[in-house]
Amino acid sequence: MARSKGRKRSGSRQPEAIAMLIEDHQKVQKLFKQFEKAESQQQKSDIAELACNELTVHAELEEQLFYPAVREAIEETDLLDEAEVEHNVAKELIEKLKGMDSADEEYAATFTVLGEYVNHHITEEQDELFPKVKKADLDMEALAAEMTEKKQELMSQMGMSPDEGVMGRGRPQATRGQGQRRSAGR
Repeated sequence: MARSKGRKRSGSRQPEAIAMLIEDHQKVQKLFKQFEKAESQQQKSDIAELACNELTVHAELEEQLFYPAVREAIEETDLLDEAEVEHNVAKELIEKLKGMDSADEEYAATFTVLGEYVNHHITEEQDELFPKVKKADLDMEALAAEMTEKKQELMSQMGMSPDEGVMGRGRPQATRGQGQRRSAGR
């Protein structure tokens, strides 16, 4: 995969693969803020479900493609080890949320803790890991292409549409079948 040092997408200052991850980060951060402002339990439940789905897809992208490529390209892998542990904790919180009723007293608190945890993870990736990746000898365009394909595949498997995370009037756009996914053990 090593070929080109941080080739960039036109109109973007970040290498493509990193820009994709940052876009995901921004999307879930908006969802965590929307959750805080949501007035109804249903809105909170819809936002939490969407955020958990987005985080699940994002974590799989990083674990299956981004982190392995970075491990080969940089010498210092402590940040990657820490990131993988953080992913495991986030996955545990997501599974806990999926097993809870949104009316449960601890539901909002659990989602809030997930948000705090994810925000910490995002800060470390963007401030510490990504600068090292930008200096590495990686073909960012090829990695971005792989990640785009994998993201579409994962979203399809989860029954998500590509524009599912689009916000409108302070609420995420729900897709048909969201409630069915939860009740089907997802």
